[in-house]
Amino acid sequence: MTATDRTVELVGIAAAAAADKLAQDIVAYDVSDQLVITDAFMLCSAPNDRQVRAIVDEVEERLLRQAGAKPVRREGERDGRWVLLDYIDLVVHVQHEEERGYYGLERLWKDCPEIALPEGARGADRVVDGPDSR
Repeated sequence: MTATDRTVELVGIAAAAAADKLAQDIVAYDVSDQLVITDAFMLCSAPNDRQVRAIVDEVEERLLRQAGAKPVRREGERDGRWVLLDYIDLVVHVQHEEERGYYGLERLWKDCPEIALPEGARGADRVVDGPDSR
């Protein structure tokens, strides 16, 4: 893994914050060998727009309070379906579960090393509606 210690620290804080707001399937990837624009991506999802916004607010507040980190960019907030917080070294994607399933960012980054998350910061399992869920 080549992500910096600072990036791994930010990932841990962001993951814990997201888990506290009941984010689903929290995962982080070290993308530093693949991209020059960032070291890590953190992905998580929620079943509704309001929860997406609550997760985003908690992640942003906790990273500021615990690490003095402010996002340089925040996108997608108006719709609440996919919000991106860009901390330069870390990009946090909080997606509505439908967008997460559709865009499948995990498939894009599956060859990158996963960053270990703190105990209890992996979030709840996603509940996916489909033929197997009946």
